Amino acid sequence: MTSVRAVRGRLHKLGRGVGRSVVGRVLTSGDAFRARRNGNGSEEGGLARGAVLVGTVWPGGTVEPFAGAVVVDSKGTVDYIGPTAPGRLPADLQVIGGDGFWIGPGVVDAHVHLAFGSVDDCLWRGLVGVRDLGAPTESARSWRTGHRRPPRGRPFVAVAGPVLTAPRGYPSRTGQWGSGGFATFVESPAQAKQVVHRVVAHGADVVKLALEPGGVGWPVPEPAIVRAVVEAAHATGLSVVAHALRVDMVRRAIDGGVDELAHTPTERLPDDLVEHIAQARVAVVSTLQTFFSAGSGRAAAANAAALHRAGVVLRYGTDLGSDGTVMGVDPRELDRLADAGLGRLGALRAATEVAAQSPGMRGRSGHLRVGEPAALVVLPGDPVAEPGFWRSPVAVLADGRLIQN
Repeated sequence: MTSVRAVRGRLHKLGRGVGRSVVGRVLTSGDAFRARRNGNGSEEGGLARGAVLVGTVWPGGTVEPFAGAVVVDSKGTVDYIGPTAPGRLPADLQVIGGDGFWIGPGVVDAHVHLAFGSVDDCLWRGLVGVRDLGAPTESARSWRTGHRRPPRGRPFVAVAGPVLTAPRGYPSRTGQWGSGGFATFVESPAQAKQVVHRVVAHGADVVKLALEPGGVGWPVPEPAIVRAVVEAAHATGLSVVAHALRVDMVRRAIDGGVDELAHTPTERLPDDLVEHIAQARVAVVSTLQTFFSAGSGRAAAANAAALHRAGVVLRYGTDLGSDGTVMGVDPRELDRLADAGLGRLGALRAATEVAAQSPGMRGRSGHLRVGEPAALVVLPGDPVAEPGFWRSPVAVLADGRLIQN
């Protein structure tokens, strides 16, 4: 551990450059960092006085990364973002980072299934927000953040609850994934309002609708039911996210007025449908890596590139729980988005600012701004040059709490 005297001397020299690495936790008093050891080996504590984060800073959005520092106060609010000029950085705070380190917004995963992962394994891995798009009601309610502060060690969690589908439709007949309350049936347009109101009353932040015939002809909601679900959801102030992978189902979703597609479709989209999606301003969650793991990635990647060229918003999402997915931020998904035409910095925007704007998400902006609560990560290297650095965050700061790995 670096001494207090060394830290103060180093901070006075920061105006001439970031200086040598200031790795790890630097304490300036016995109570500067009240920590507890988590089961995953990370340490979490409050910010008694605040912290100085030093390295390459990316505030998010279109801002180019720069060498500098972020100062966060005792409540987790950003006090300063800028160069490490003399007199600008307090000399009595813990310092994290140094040359080669990266400070930027934490990632939001817009498509997860926490029933097949762990909500407690998200935040310390760099995920400051997740959106669960399909789970039994009681599970979803137990994870949901709502308007509260997230519990210790957890990200902000938005939920859809059970997936709306046709009787005996996907995912109700898909074994472990669909059994035990993962689906709720909508039998008619007249029933749509009742079903939507029920999932909303149980705490849904967004409504998920399945249009998946599969390879065996599962029933799917008819166009009139799709429109009725959308109308009922919109009347309550919620958006509708549709699972639709085939061309005919994507058309049904867009014609029905859905707000977002939960996946990049896996059947090649004709040009007119790509343009229809763009004109309807329907965003698309990527989930590309899981399709590559399942052998259908090429068509999905081609669709993602076509959608991006047409101006469709692509959001980062992994479909955690499906084939090939891993807990935490997935560098492979970021690279799939980069390859679709976003580039690596654009992929980070899709995983921060853009994903934070997902229907149902709150409490995360995907930016670092002075005067706003911080939800950030410190990485041991530049993820634009090497996305693999997301595998090993040095620290995560969100909701006034600091986790150090």
